Amino acid sequence: MIPVPAGSRVWLATGYTDMRKGFDGLAALVQDHLRHDPFSGQAFLFRGRQGRLIKVLWWDGQGLCLFAKRMEKGRFVWPVTSAGVAAAPTPAQLSMLLEGIDWRAPIRTDRPVLAG
Repeated sequence: MIPVPAGSRVWLATGYTDMRKGFDGLAALVQDHLRHDPFSGQAFLFRGRQGRLIKVLWWDGQGLCLFAKRMEKGRFVWPVTSAGVAAAPTPAQLSMLLEGIDWRAPIRTDRPVLAG
């Protein structure tokens, strides 16, 4: 799990991002395109076009941290809109997203058959 402290907001940059970008390029995207402060302590997630790679940009109080995760099988489920940033996911949704699970509509596997 990517170590984002409790209480920090996590933002998903909707759409696709050029995954060749590093610290400075992603910080500029956060500032100019998403209209947020990259040095606020919030985490910003970006996904590439193929959906196999995500990057997380986060300010830890001393410097920018850049985390990456690549899926060997499957893809990360990502909202695709032209509106910039999606609403912050809950910790449970973020955990499912990072595992490659469709966090928008998870399917319960143990449905009760009979009450009582």
